[in-house]
Amino acid sequence: MTPAIDLLASTGTPHQLHTYKHHPSADSYGLEACEQLGLRSDQVFKTLIVELNNGELVVSVLPVAFQLNLKSVARSLGAKKADMADKQKAQRITGYLLGGVSPLAQKKALRTLIDESAQLFDSVFISAGRRGLEIELAPDDLLALTSAEYAELCAS
Repeated sequence: MTPAIDLLASTGTPHQLHTYKHHPSADSYGLEACEQLGLRSDQVFKTLIVELNNGELVVSVLPVAFQLNLKSVARSLGAKKADMADKQKAQRITGYLLGGVSPLAQKKALRTLIDESAQLFDSVFISAGRRGLEIELAPDDLLALTSAEYAELCAS
């Protein structure tokens, strides 16, 4: 299993696991999950690591169908600017490989924002920490487990 799944088991958080065959040639891991599992692209959420202008790394969780609005991330966290984190740094800090980064049970706890659209669903899908493995859980459980805040994260 993965650290994310272990966390859910140890806390007794209700969830379901969904597996699919990951294809190495997939352009978008999140959209691949949607296609393979027959899910809506606004209900499957990706995890992106962002670096604020002060060097702090933060987690942004948003629907796979949308682009991240970096200005919204910075504004929500009281920073002047935000950029996508270096891929190698993101993998090292989270302990997960890109395409399988889960917002749960990362090596280092980072401040986390979840797009407010998650509240529209009874459940959302996030990476379980490995390509081809998704966790379905209630958005408020995800919020609690990551000590996150809801924010408007999607670019219009």
